Amino acid sequence: MSEREIPEQYLEGYAQILTEVAATGRRLTRDELDSRRTLGEQAAEAGFGLRSLVIAHLEAARGAWPARGTDAADGTLAAVQQAVDAFAEGYERAQRLAVRQEEAARREFIDDLLYGRSDLGRLAERAERFGLRLSHEHAVAVARGPVAYEEGDPVPRQVERALITRFGNRSILLTTKDGRLLCIAPGHQREVLIHFAKQAHAATDGGQVALGRPQPGPGGVVQSYEEALNALEIAERLGMDDPVLRASDLLVYPVLARDRQAMADLVHNTLGPLTEARGGAGPLLDTLTAYFDSGCVAAEAARRLSLSVRALTYRLERIHRLTGADPGDPAHRYMLQTAVIGARLLDWPNSAAA
Repeated sequence: MSEREIPEQYLEGYAQILTEVAATGRRLTRDELDSRRTLGEQAAEAGFGLRSLVIAHLEAARGAWPARGTDAADGTLAAVQQAVDAFAEGYERAQRLAVRQEEAARREFIDDLLYGRSDLGRLAERAERFGLRLSHEHAVAVARGPVAYEEGDPVPRQVERALITRFGNRSILLTTKDGRLLCIAPGHQREVLIHFAKQAHAATDGGQVALGRPQPGPGGVVQSYEEALNALEIAERLGMDDPVLRASDLLVYPVLARDRQAMADLVHNTLGPLTEARGGAGPLLDTLTAYFDSGCVAAEAARRLSLSVRALTYRLERIHRLTGADPGDPAHRYMLQTAVIGARLLDWPNSAAA
């Protein structure tokens, strides 16, 4: 056994091959090359480093080196090259297989973690292998860009390098799911998710990032993940273009949407008369949206709609006449604004189901 403690079994038959090659000048046979590849795979599976294994082969080659003739030395050197090359090929093949198995195990764990379909105790045990302690609080950030991303793509690698450079390991898990980037971090390390959001926004050319709230226990990751997904969905329906969305700031929307039938009734009863207007309900609904989004400041709402203040005022009066609710009256404003939010969540009047 060498100084690096490489067992003789991984050099089995090597010296004999070199001795025969030195005597005959032949090349290695197919069986001999296959045996080297097999030993390389076994050494990789046993966890020995390739550098130490190559050194052991060179030491063995020195011991079997021919003492006569340049031709014999050249033939032996060629045999060493063949043998080590085959051995390294087997080693690399085993490493590639191990990487694929690790990737498959990681993907299976992530799927189970995000869908909550595994036994929680077993899931917590598996999580420690990937640096997560599910007994603690965790929060999830989800980023979407203009295209779908897979693990190993340049964008996820760029974001991962930025996180590792700044925070090291820190029990962070970065992955992809359904084409989106995901970052899972301990709940008390909000700075990790903020930095992830910044890096993901830049790497995805202006993509949007949603941050779920920290949630405790093995099921907390699923809850935080679903909150982040819901935040992205709400932002899409409401036309929010904020680069970073916090689920904690959007809690009112899931509450409003929880009773879909009640929301649909409110929309139809409050805004239904707008469909009688010339041009349909769309322009008047856009007017209400801009008016409420601008804090009920007519000049700002007019600017957003590229209208004069007079034209905007006319539209608001038209809405008042059709619906009986005055957008400028605080007593009516809450009902109208809630109905407008419901219309955007239900995609009314475009969606017949709403």
